[in-house]
Amino acid sequence: MHSSDRPSSDRASAIQKTHNENGRAPAPDDAQAESLRHTQRSASRRANIAVSLIPVLVILITFLFWYQTWFGRRLSDREMQQYLTDTSVPHKSQHALAQLADEIARDRAHAVRWYPQVLALAENKEAEFRLMSAWVMGQDNQSPQFHQALLRLLEDSQPMVRRNAALALVRFGDASGEAELRNMLEPFNLIAPVAGTLSFRLKVSDEVPRGSVAARINSGNGEPIEVHSPVEGVLSELRVSDGATVVAGEKIAILAPSEQQIWESLRGLYFVGGTQSLADVERFTRNAPEISERIREQAAATAKEIRRRAKPQP
Repeated sequence: MHSSDRPSSDRASAIQKTHNENGRAPAPDDAQAESLRHTQRSASRRANIAVSLIPVLVILITFLFWYQTWFGRRLSDREMQQYLTDTSVPHKSQHALAQLADEIARDRAHAVRWYPQVLALAENKEAEFRLMSAWVMGQDNQSPQFHQALLRLLEDSQPMVRRNAALALVRFGDASGEAELRNMLEPFNLIAPVAGTLSFRLKVSDEVPRGSVAARINSGNGEPIEVHSPVEGVLSELRVSDGATVVAGEKIAILAPSEQQIWESLRGLYFVGGTQSLADVERFTRNAPEISERIREQAAATAKEIRRRAKPQP
């Protein structure tokens, strides 16, 4: 055999690689099957990676959402400026107000620079900003601008804004909100905003969070109108039956004040209440199943303090 008839080592190696375990060269179909299996294995690996990433992404998205909405996250000065001025994302502005309240307690001199924004928010068309601004302004009872703004908020159209203003004025030693503090001890009437057929969403004895939907009214003009409760309380009485036809401005239900609301009122009246508030306070000193021990004790302490202030000084 001539040297040209002998395969080179590279050629022999190539031929050897084309043989299968039985010494046969693989058929074209075998090569295609092997390629398909390789593709399937790659796809399976990618699918497994994607599936394993889903829980990680869910946790990451949840954390980022929580981090962005958690009021405990410290805002930078730039974010404070932006969120107190731009109210297009309400929870961010509320976050900034909450941080400012803490900052006033820690370092009033550093917090004063944000006061113009707080005063502007106290006049915002959204009640939630006015309500929260009243709370923030109560943290600095040395500010004459805050004092005057709170007095104006006592005339607000929303009851919770008026109540927050009255409670904040207590910190100024100002009894101007005493009448509003007494109102917090009284039942609250839910009013029908429009005429139509009423459908209650709650029943007697249900707790009613502020802003929750207590009823819906079908006015016959498109979607039913929701009746939101502007205060928190307990549904104590339905003034009309479910399914009744009501007119705009009609009283439809009565809310008894919540325990927290009573507690806040009694605490405020402890400091600024006069004898005109004594009868309202003493209603909560009686031994009744709907009055907790905590409320009875606070009512007794408030009544005692009101009498002490009213007693002529020697």
